[in-house]
Amino acid sequence: MSTEMRIPFHQALPKVELHAHLNASISSITMEKLILQKPHLNIQHNMTMIRKGQTRIFEECFEMFKVIHQLTDSVEHIFMVTKDVIKEFAADGVKYLELRSTPREEKSTAMTKKSYVEAVLEAIRQCKQEDVDIDVRFLLSIDRRGGPTVAMETVKLAEEFFISSDGLVVGMDLSGDPAVEHAKNFIAPLHAARNIGLKLAVHMAEIPNKHEEWEMFLGLPPDRIGHGTFLHPEAGGSDQLVDIIKKRQIPIELCLTSNVKGQTVPSYSGHHFQYWYNCGHPCVLCTDGKGVFATNVSQEYQIAESSFSLSKAQIWELSYQSINYIFAPENVKSDLRSHWNDLKPGLFNQS
Repeated sequence: MSTEMRIPFHQALPKVELHAHLNASISSITMEKLILQKPHLNIQHNMTMIRKGQTRIFEECFEMFKVIHQLTDSVEHIFMVTKDVIKEFAADGVKYLELRSTPREEKSTAMTKKSYVEAVLEAIRQCKQEDVDIDVRFLLSIDRRGGPTVAMETVKLAEEFFISSDGLVVGMDLSGDPAVEHAKNFIAPLHAARNIGLKLAVHMAEIPNKHEEWEMFLGLPPDRIGHGTFLHPEAGGSDQLVDIIKKRQIPIELCLTSNVKGQTVPSYSGHHFQYWYNCGHPCVLCTDGKGVFATNVSQEYQIAESSFSLSKAQIWELSYQSINYIFAPENVKSDLRSHWNDLKPGLFNQS
């Protein structure tokens, strides 16, 4: 293979993505397609922000969510963006993807929460039928802003699809504004989800000084922790919390670019990835939202390599170990490990 034809190492590296919010993963290309279909929304004045990509600043990242909400208000559009997102992750070398999203209803288009989930699952199935080289699963998200009643409704919906989706729905995510509602309001819904057989991914410690809440969540315990920014002692957490997480070997979903752009960490080199990685704790690199934060999984691995002086062998191992933390069954993990090992010689023989 000529030098010109070689795929860069981080893109050729087979990868897992376990923390990808659907709406936040919509690319600017997909957004522009949607904008053309919705001229009445008059979103043209936001085009500069949408096209800024990696230069998009913190405030603009969160302004993007408002635009996305306007653009994804029907079953047809949820289906379209899901397919686009899946294909873009596949093009980046992601072989296993867990998407997550809060079911949404929109009276103006007759979209219900159930039809929202059905649209996502149909997009996943169609990508598989089209032989897109990626295994995709789905987590229904509980948005903290909805409160405990809506949370329990989401659990019931998840149960329905957990039974009927032939393994596509594998878990639940708790996310949303960490400053609203207390953890205690979500413990019962999360326990109910666990009792059904759903795995739990819980956003934790995205803002500091909520030790009581973190202890409640760790009492579940979650199957994975999202972000975990302020859990370790150097960030205001505690040795006791860290000991619980280490003892239970709860993997942490780490989103470098999202945290830097969201200003919850000072820099890439100051990211808490280093603390957990140096402990030998289960870590998985994720994007959070590849569209809004203008990144991809390959870029996150590249940033980790340069920021923390990791070798290509360490990057490979980080990706390979991520398979252990997926919510799909053991036979899927086994197949992925075989796939990784098949690809490994070609990856390291490039240079």
